[in-house]
Amino acid sequence: MNAFKLDRTVGIGIIVTLAIQSAGALMWGGAAEARLQNLEKTTMTSPPMAERMARIEEQMTMARQSLERIELRLNQENN
Repeated sequence: MNAFKLDRTVGIGIIVTLAIQSAGALMWGGAAEARLQNLEKTTMTSPPMAERMARIEEQMTMARQSLERIELRLNQENN
């Protein structure tokens, strides 16, 4: 029943492999953290999308009003 025997020796190859994998995981995690910080900084400095859309809508409204005034003056000059 006790046919299974656990060998407690660990080779240098396994230790090196685990060290390399751990270093790779730490480097990947650091790079991901840097990307997230950059994205957060960019998001914080740019105005919110709703505010930008409201400004664009207001500019479009003013452009339409200006166009209506121009059309009205052209119609008055042609009559």
